[in-house]
Amino acid sequence: MTLTETLRDAIVATSDFICGYPLFVLLIGGGLFLFLYSGAVPIRRLGSSFRSLGTKSSGEGQISSFQALMSTISSTVGMGNIAGVAIAIFMGGPGAIFWMWVSAILGMATKFFEGTLAIMYRGHDEDGQIQGGPMYVITEGISKKLKPLSIFFCIFGLIGCLCVMQANQLVEAYTTVVTEPMGIETTFWMKFAFGILIGALVSLVVVGGISRISKIATKIVPTMVALYFLLVFVVIVMHFDRLPGVFVEIFSNAFNMKAGFGALAGVAIIGARRAMYVNEAGVGTASIMHGSSMNNEPVREGLIAMMGPAIDSGLVCTLTAIPILMSGVWHDFAGEGIKGLTIALSAYESLLPGIGKYLLLVIVTIFAFSTMFSYSYYGTKCTAYLFGNKNSKYYIYFYLLMLVVACIISLDTVVSIMDMAFALMAVPTMISLIVLSPKAKAEMKRYFGNN
Repeated sequence: MTLTETLRDAIVATSDFICGYPLFVLLIGGGLFLFLYSGAVPIRRLGSSFRSLGTKSSGEGQISSFQALMSTISSTVGMGNIAGVAIAIFMGGPGAIFWMWVSAILGMATKFFEGTLAIMYRGHDEDGQIQGGPMYVITEGISKKLKPLSIFFCIFGLIGCLCVMQANQLVEAYTTVVTEPMGIETTFWMKFAFGILIGALVSLVVVGGISRISKIATKIVPTMVALYFLLVFVVIVMHFDRLPGVFVEIFSNAFNMKAGFGALAGVAIIGARRAMYVNEAGVGTASIMHGSSMNNEPVREGLIAMMGPAIDSGLVCTLTAIPILMSGVWHDFAGEGIKGLTIALSAYESLLPGIGKYLLLVIVTIFAFSTMFSYSYYGTKCTAYLFGNKNSKYYIYFYLLMLVVACIISLDTVVSIMDMAFALMAVPTMISLIVLSPKAKAEMKRYFGNN
């Protein structure tokens, strides 16, 4: 075994441990606590969330609440909603989708607290500009003595926000659909060239900072979700007879005890793990974006923030799961290692022969780039917290370089690196949410007492 293979296996093994029961207890257990403690706010106050979007933002900040929501959705509605869902089905079967739904509901409660506390406990950078995120929630809300916990979050934020999965899977999509059918061999230099192109296109947006990113996100997110919904609607209409079987598979496999409790727990963990990557509830990235909102009303920002998991883990992931389960092609990849986007592309080619994979490729491209645009902002804010605003520009260069690197490394390594970094980011984030939840609840009582 080579040194590279040994290192890869070590990364995968470490990630599997951290993202197993520890992550499940932290995110699902923590999310369940916040759901119950809030009085089931995702269900009882969903109408208030939609009404909050129509309220004009006013106060310190750089972007509106709507722009903050669209920017967070542009980062979460990405390759994870397609490749991530395919991986969840491949690894855990149809039942994993049910646990993604559970994670979405609990994630809404978590995001509510993230958005609320992000406004309640904001800080200022060295230039006096207001900033948000778990690092400020911890130091401003709990204690400045816990700054090492904030630093811990930012260090892993530098890794977790590199968007390597999006770049990796986008290259897989184009080589599978375009170059290989043309007889062009997928070589190292081919992937490298794709990486250079991806990095160049992303740089056109990310160098403009949060203002340009939020403007692009506000325009692209509603369009890409609508286009994806339309594509899946066509698939459903053409294969409507298979739709009932999809939901039968999901529910029957979610609680299938034939293989024992361990198998059931494994399916639940896989679903929760992929949901974490999709909606990022409890990871802390949403706090950074919502903390930049021009909104002085914490609970209103929390209500807006909790719409994110409903859209990405609830709606968009379901839209992905339906065609994959309708086609049944995920069974064909057993024993071939982790396959993400290839499964989804094969499903669409099976359901819409001749054009399906090309239509999905268009959606995939939009999803991937929207995520790559927004993630750069999170990383720059973590860099600014650690090294100062003047040095945050260097993260952009590093970010673009890693997009190129991501295009030439294996998927299992990519998935493990991202999962592990996100899981470690979730530790300080969830600690801060649970510790400060009584203060957020007091703010809820004040707000809902007047609304």
